[in-house]
Amino acid sequence: MRNSLFSGNNVTLPAPYALTSGQVAQVGSIIGVAQGAAAISADVVLVRQGVFSLTKTAAQAWTLGQTLYWDNSARAVTTTVGSNKIIGAAFAAALAADTVGQVLIDGAIR
Repeated sequence: MRNSLFSGNNVTLPAPYALTSGQVAQVGSIIGVAQGAAAISADVVLVRQGVFSLTKTAAQAWTLGQTLYWDNSARAVTTTVGSNKIIGAAFAAALAADTVGQVLIDGAIR
């Protein structure tokens, strides 16, 4: 296809805040996992698809396949809808006591 630029699975964007490799970043409606470290406003590659171990909101249990949201203020994955953006789905169940959970990010903009 002549008008295709690239797949969009990995995108380079300015970091909205200082990031380390593996941290989630939200730029507008685009959510991805930082491939490397970046200072605020520096270019960072965000991976928008895959399964990742991510920080989760404390005291929330997850079920396999449950829809999950990104809380950009707390910088954690949550089950709370509110004004949070969908990040993907739980790839495995997680206990309320767990601090991280497995998240399948599908790369869709919602």
